[in-house]
Amino acid sequence: MTGQTPPPQEQEGVGIADAFARLYTPHRMAYIKGKGKEGCPFCAIPAMADEDGLVVARGRLAYAVLNLYPYNAGHLMLVPFRHVPGYDDLTAAEAAEVADLTQRAIRALRHATGAQGFNVGMNLGTVGGAGIAAHLHQHVVPRWGGDTNFMPVVGHTRVLPQLLADTRALLAVAWAEV
Repeated sequence: MTGQTPPPQEQEGVGIADAFARLYTPHRMAYIKGKGKEGCPFCAIPAMADEDGLVVARGRLAYAVLNLYPYNAGHLMLVPFRHVPGYDDLTAAEAAEVADLTQRAIRALRHATGAQGFNVGMNLGTVGGAGIAAHLHQHVVPRWGGDTNFMPVVGHTRVLPQLLADTRALLAVAWAEV
């Protein structure tokens, strides 16, 4: 095998091979590092048109927006307009509106997509798993029986059946209907 490059797992300094493929997205670093209000995508979205920002609904103190990097089709986030990092930083009115928007998101997703279950939650702080720790947001991920099929398990790939803009339009209509 003289002159051939060894497989990546055998190259010095590369690490130990595992079963996961890597998809490098260096453009996301700006999104991940949105530490202060300046450059925070959750602070920028409300100034955009709903279609451009993927906003599904707006309240007085918070809004519902599609996740740009969804775990499942219809993955929504409920975000206070005010730039705060922690759930305990919300006013009582903000917490109540985030809770109300969460209920409405579940109703709209069930109505529009027939979702059979949901994962709802927050990752607080970088250590807690928050991709954008500086601005609180709650996830609502719709689930269906069999949605964790061979693609994410074997292919390490998520299959989304609809473009985000089309999902946003569908959910905005459903939101108004429920």
